[in-house]
Amino acid sequence: MTYCVAMRLDAGLVFLSDSRTNAGVDQVGTFRKMSVFDVPGDRTMVMMTAGNLSISQSIRQLVADYVSADGRSIWNVTSMFEAARLMGDVVRRVHERDAKALAEFGIDFNVSIILGGQIGAERCRLFQIYSAGNFIESHDENTYFQIGEAKYGKPIIDRVITPATSLDDAAKCALISMDSTLRSNVSVGLPLDLLVYEQGALAITHFVTIDQRNQYFQMIRNTWGDQLKQVFEGLDKPVWDAAPDTRDNVLHASTATAKPMRVPAPAGVAVATAPRVPLQTLAQQFTDGQQ
Repeated sequence: MTYCVAMRLDAGLVFLSDSRTNAGVDQVGTFRKMSVFDVPGDRTMVMMTAGNLSISQSIRQLVADYVSADGRSIWNVTSMFEAARLMGDVVRRVHERDAKALAEFGIDFNVSIILGGQIGAERCRLFQIYSAGNFIESHDENTYFQIGEAKYGKPIIDRVITPATSLDDAAKCALISMDSTLRSNVSVGLPLDLLVYEQGALAITHFVTIDQRNQYFQMIRNTWGDQLKQVFEGLDKPVWDAAPDTRDNVLHASTATAKPMRVPAPAGVAVATAPRVPLQTLAQQFTDGQQ
């Protein structure tokens, strides 16, 4: 499996991908999921993939070579929208060639793609492309896309990222999101590829491959975990059976009438009766223990 996340911000784009593939507990491999198509000064595009590795590698190679009937290619389209359409066309071509043969072996045609970048003077754009070749675009209301094992790393992004977030803060947030995923899912693994693109640069701004020795990522892993524990321990414990107007942090009000939904035993089924145990005070228990 994999986890990839990309963020579209006013300042540019941030991309982060892991490199683990998993076809079973004893078939774990390392394959990079991020590819860059760029002509410095004219265009920079980043592609990240999740799903069937053979499908995504076929798409990556074919999109680099593909020229449509009207002469369009990833190297000469004039907008990111056209680039996303062209990649969708390539996905469909791979589906036409491989899907039937895969199905005969019980394998689904499964691939997810994130494509983002900038062409010429156009603003940065970000797309998610599906197995059918259709796609959606990121806007201010939804500033990021995730593919693969997305659920573990989603909460921190939802709480932090807005279009105004700086590139450095977005990179930090992406790494925390990845760390949360690494801790909860063994099908995602190091090394990671992190790419930062600054709006208007038309060249890669920053790129790093992160392994277990990377100092910054180790700081993220240790500090984030420690500070989460401190925040957790600093939160008050819930208060039960109290009036909300008499104290704070009441979880269950003394006037509450809510009850759990109990399932009745079927007619004719013998129901055990718990023995009644007389209540004892702590003083009584201590006295009994001394006898």
